[in-house]
Amino acid sequence: MKYYLNAIANYATFTGRASRKEYWMFVLFSSVFMIISIVLDNLFGTNIIIYDQKSVYGYIYLLYSFALMIPGLALCVRRLHDINKSGWTYLLALIPLIGGIWLLVLLCTKGMSEENKYGPVNVIY
Repeated sequence: MKYYLNAIANYATFTGRASRKEYWMFVLFSSVFMIISIVLDNLFGTNIIIYDQKSVYGYIYLLYSFALMIPGLALCVRRLHDINKSGWTYLLALIPLIGGIWLLVLLCTKGMSEENKYGPVNVIY
């Protein structure tokens, strides 16, 4: 949980580095909270109706996902910095299919154990 809270606290910090564990723990907790927001939308009946069809997603989910957009992007950029790649490498996701897979492989890659041009190794206790 400390990794999730650290990412939220540094919501607009695009400099520095983020470890592999920090990034994936953020993804885990944000996924759990998104599932909880979907359940809350269904319980409270705040689902969005599109073309007379009730959607699974609602206003709570949309609010939560928009709130995490900048922190998630900043953390992804810091994760790319940890493997000595530019934050602009994130734009690989725009390449259909192959770009997303390549970005996933980069995000799973072990970071550099020594200082690189993006800063020293971050250790969160």
